[in-house]
Amino acid sequence: MELTAQALDLNLSVPFRISRSVQTVAHNVLAQIEDDGLTGMGEAAPSGYYGEKCESVLVALSYFAEHLGDDATLIEDISANLKRVMHGNAAARAAVDMALYDLVGQRLGVPVYQLLGLNPERTPVTSFTIGMDTPAEMARKAQKATQFPVLKIKVGTPDDLEIVRAIRDTTDARLRVDANEAWTPKQAIKTINALEAFGIEFVEQPVAANDLEGLRLVREHTNLPIFADESCVTLEDVPRMAGVVDGINIKLMKCGGISQALKMIATARAHHLQVMLGCMIESSVAITAAAQISPLVDFADLDGALLTSNDPFEGVGVERGKLVLPDRAGLGVRIRATAKLPTKPIRARNARIVSAEDEE
Repeated sequence: MELTAQALDLNLSVPFRISRSVQTVAHNVLAQIEDDGLTGMGEAAPSGYYGEKCESVLVALSYFAEHLGDDATLIEDISANLKRVMHGNAAARAAVDMALYDLVGQRLGVPVYQLLGLNPERTPVTSFTIGMDTPAEMARKAQKATQFPVLKIKVGTPDDLEIVRAIRDTTDARLRVDANEAWTPKQAIKTINALEAFGIEFVEQPVAANDLEGLRLVREHTNLPIFADESCVTLEDVPRMAGVVDGINIKLMKCGGISQALKMIATARAHHLQVMLGCMIESSVAITAAAQISPLVDFADLDGALLTSNDPFEGVGVERGKLVLPDRAGLGVRIRATAKLPTKPIRARNARIVSAEDEE
């Protein structure tokens, strides 16, 4: 198997602001694994919050290239080996993991969801995210998103109640609220109790990621369901969420790919937790990879590609918010006819990054 990688810059349609940052471009990495005439695609969407960036992903992939072995079907063995080779680097591992699933699906001639025994009709509705802005501007964005029956509202400002009120006045959509750690437990309790009047479905990550007692306190003193995102990153975090929150947000980029996400879903179910599948700003490669396992979860927030203006791929569709999986083999992702990808991919080999020009 040969692993190649190239930078994949995704431009946001509008600046994407949450409580701790604003983003206009996502510096991602496209990974491709070639084996026996087939090519599997994967994507890393690194986040500085979790200690990764485009450059670190490329370095990690250069090491991973030497440890793939010769059998793409041994995904569990490969996943475990990559964790031993280099600690962390979950987004880089996710890119390899989804590329392997893509390869195996293509080799067997079936979509990944079929490979996993999942019913494509059971995909959930994805939310569409309204990034932080003025109450009037956020209401305008919500009003334009008429094709999405569920909206996720980014909050964490002194105007949170005004924001939600303005949005609720313009739409009948189901509303979810995500504070991205912005509140103290006391602020969270007061704000969430006030937000209940607006018909909020649930609240995501109201307090700091490491404040599990704060999360528990918020859950005990509010009526709305509480979901953990930043507090629940890997499989090992899931049991700690039991009795602390009502559900968790699993992201391939946090946990290391489809194989790890499947384990997190099963563990969450064993601890009576609800499950949402989320994303970073990603192209249709990574979004489609996550959507393959969406029939297993309660909620989806897989709108990352919808927030970009130059997604070069097509894969999972969205019809009135519902995720529609492609019936093509593997991930079912293909390059758009009008897309322009870099013509000289970087080859990850021999524990270093080698440009295509150097190989000529």
